[in-house]
Amino acid sequence: MPRKPLFFLLFACIHCLTGFAQTTTEYVWWNPARNSFPVIEGQAWPKEVQSPYDRLPAQAEKSVRPPVWNLSHNAAGLLIRFNASTDQLVVRYAVSGAHALPHMPATGVSGVDLYALDSDGNWHWCTGKYSFKDTLEYRFTGLTPNDQYHQKGREYRLYLPLYNSVKWLEIGVPKGMSFTPLPTRIEKPIVIYGTSIAQGACASRPGMAWTAILGRKLDRPVINLGFSGNGRLEKEIIELLPSIDAKLYVLDCLPNLVASVGIAPDEIRNRIIESVKTLRQKRPEVPVLLVDHAGYTEGSLNATRRKYYMDANELMSQAFAQLKTEGINLVYLLSRTDINLGMDDMVDGTHPTDLGMQHYADAYENSIRPILNEPIGAYGTTKPCTQFRDAAIYDWETRHRQTLERVKAKPPRIVFIGNSITHYWGGKPQAPISRGADSWNAVLEPLGTQNFGYGWDRIENVLWRVYHDELDGYAAAQVVVMIGTNNLHLNTDTEIVEGLAFLVNAIKARQPGASVLLLGILPRRQGEARILELNKRIARAAGQVDVTFADPGTVFLKEDGKIDETLFTDGLHPNAEGYQKLVAKLSPYLKPVEQSHKQKR
Repeated sequence: MPRKPLFFLLFACIHCLTGFAQTTTEYVWWNPARNSFPVIEGQAWPKEVQSPYDRLPAQAEKSVRPPVWNLSHNAAGLLIRFNASTDQLVVRYAVSGAHALPHMPATGVSGVDLYALDSDGNWHWCTGKYSFKDTLEYRFTGLTPNDQYHQKGREYRLYLPLYNSVKWLEIGVPKGMSFTPLPTRIEKPIVIYGTSIAQGACASRPGMAWTAILGRKLDRPVINLGFSGNGRLEKEIIELLPSIDAKLYVLDCLPNLVASVGIAPDEIRNRIIESVKTLRQKRPEVPVLLVDHAGYTEGSLNATRRKYYMDANELMSQAFAQLKTEGINLVYLLSRTDINLGMDDMVDGTHPTDLGMQHYADAYENSIRPILNEPIGAYGTTKPCTQFRDAAIYDWETRHRQTLERVKAKPPRIVFIGNSITHYWGGKPQAPISRGADSWNAVLEPLGTQNFGYGWDRIENVLWRVYHDELDGYAAAQVVVMIGTNNLHLNTDTEIVEGLAFLVNAIKARQPGASVLLLGILPRRQGEARILELNKRIARAAGQVDVTFADPGTVFLKEDGKIDETLFTDGLHPNAEGYQKLVAKLSPYLKPVEQSHKQKR
């Protein structure tokens, strides 16, 4: 009898072990450094680095001070983007330095951080279980593989360690799961030259560095050239910056230029002035944002420390005044008052907590949006974001990249902005669906029209595209806007009208010489009455923003006010006959090609 329980215990143990072995997950591993195209984002010189996760080009070793060169091996600001449909993933890697600092946790110094973008462009943070040994490992489990729209997964962004150098890194997903590396983005980056605060001290994790937060807020690449204790506006770094085709240069070095560093006040002032002049001479079109010392949180009690940042900011004020007096334009200043850190915003009086990082990022966003003319409003229709809803048919980001490449190679004469109704009409690049190619080719193509329609776009998605360079670098004759039907089930009429007005103003700012034609929303099944009244409000809004309005969608209505179903494929998208009628109604509003242009063509 005594042996029976022992037998069953052994049997149970063997069964559990067998079951465990049977459920062990087999992973497929991917190494970003060995990818066939660049995927490590945040590097300004990806083809010139000594090691895969460096921040400065190899040639800089000969010119910058050794402390700067050593810090450039830290992976601060680097991130890796990929698309995955999986319920779990693992990141394993090795670093070269100590895992933690006395005032900064290992998760910030040496950890990674994972964020996700859903198909509606909303951000989500992913929690991971981690272990810090010779090989560091993060396990992200319990992920919902797909969003509601499709089975194509979602985009993830993996932020790399802030204060350590990555020797190697791999990402693994279970065998059979979908995983697609995404190339580095081609939009112009925000370039930040700064101190330990810009590098990321003392964020609890990489995604909480203010530079990372700002990158998500603006949804634009960021180049982090923060060097702990060594951001000193040195010419060796400044002279590297113009080689970056930047959207904005940020110089945030005053925390390393206080009196205790031993640099004379005249030299500090001169470095500020000469840094701006160097950038302005070599990149006259790129704005420069100078930044005050944000202060020390114990400054109200410590007179010596208070004097350090007050004196530094006085030098900044003098330098900024001189630059403006000399007529140097596109130079801006983010003041200590505007940064407005509180007493709980720092770990040690100098380096921000996560709360301080958020406040830094908020201040930067408030300063940068007016500089770049990228405002946001109160409604969802006035807050730019991406989308991935139509992934079963096409890839939204790929189309955006193609658009940027196409307008550089062959600038459009007429830009036709829209959603799937425009996207699947016709034109180039060839869409997976083309329902009205004949009418497009007959009428719109000869006018030099390019198709800027993206399936399932809403007003806020078009706003993102306008903010992200699709209308930059050329002068169109006309911009046609037909957007809003995908907002009907989410937004009120007021939100739609305000969003359209917001969008039109953004278009006019980037194409001041183009006429803008704002079209009414096309009627759709069971939405005819609402759209009729909404288009009246859109027409009034067009007058307020001083653009032309047209309502060609009336061609789809029968006498009873309902749509003619024979002109649609599904009550929303026109068929070939519907597009023929639409373009006939639209033609009188399109800007004709002048005779001189015809002869050139």
